[in-house]
Amino acid sequence: MFHLLNAGIDWGLAIEKLLLIVVVVSIALGFAMYSTYGERKVAAILQDRLGPNRFGPLGLGQPIADAIKLFFKEEIIPNRANKVLFVMGPALAMMAALMTSAVIPWGDKIIIGGKEVSLQIADVNVGILYIFAVVALGVYGVMIGGWSSNNKFSLLAAIRGASQNISYELAMGLSIIALLFVTGSLSLKDIVVGQQETMWNVVYQPLGFFIFLICAFAETNRTPFDLPEAENELNFGYHQEYSSMKLGFYLFAEYINMFMSSVLMATLYFGGYDIPFFNEAASTLHPNWIALLGFLSLMAKTIAFVFFFMWVRWTIPRFRYDQLMHLGWKTLIPLALFNMLLTAAIMLYLQGR
Repeated sequence: MFHLLNAGIDWGLAIEKLLLIVVVVSIALGFAMYSTYGERKVAAILQDRLGPNRFGPLGLGQPIADAIKLFFKEEIIPNRANKVLFVMGPALAMMAALMTSAVIPWGDKIIIGGKEVSLQIADVNVGILYIFAVVALGVYGVMIGGWSSNNKFSLLAAIRGASQNISYELAMGLSIIALLFVTGSLSLKDIVVGQQETMWNVVYQPLGFFIFLICAFAETNRTPFDLPEAENELNFGYHQEYSSMKLGFYLFAEYINMFMSSVLMATLYFGGYDIPFFNEAASTLHPNWIALLGFLSLMAKTIAFVFFFMWVRWTIPRFRYDQLMHLGWKTLIPLALFNMLLTAAIMLYLQGR
């Protein structure tokens, strides 16, 4: 029986992928933790104040203090809440946020002990479809959390969140269809390699990128699309009844989603780990150095997008809910359809020449 279970399993590859998963999840959690620090510092700069500056040099220990506070806060579950679903909600939101990282190419291959190791957990040929499936799964974390709390404000916020995500997923999907006309592949690895050989996709799809960027704000519930967490309307939003690390999971999931959205935009439209005008010069470097520089390039693009998310939050006021739905259904979806049809017409024209 033991031999049957081991048949066909490459344990070396399994351990390699497991280690890569641990590294990627650690990076995502660390980035999310220090995004809270970055957000408070960006807000302080825009509002002409200091921000966190007490715990550690330059206040760098503040995220650690916040994590300790959440861990040791009292766990409170409302008496009339559905306890199983109440616990499942934040866990599902966190899981869906982290699962997105599985198909993202974080860099080129590295060589360890004479063996090539891919810096991508799973290079599936339907990587973009996988991401959309996982993003749709994250909606259930919001809905379950709001409904299981047995609080009318939490439920209303959860319904808002689900409606918002479903609405903006349509425009996002249509913008990706136009991108697929250009790339001809659903694999994120193929999309990055294609941009290395030609030009970044943002040059071919500027309108598609703009639509995707706006939808990314809505999908991550960030201002000006933070209607599910509208404190002045819904007290605190869909996680109003949560405390301790259950609340921490919801807050961390939002920052991880922002991080993953930034990585995805960098991968789809800005070459991923590609460094412009570097391919020829890189031929003299060791592959591990090339992979490291590519990873740093991807992180630099990601940090730029994350800063933009934060900048917008502290600059633009929140939309009304009717404005949110009007923008999604009557502006972005028609624009995305126009972009898709225009891209298809151009591709057919170029193929017919």
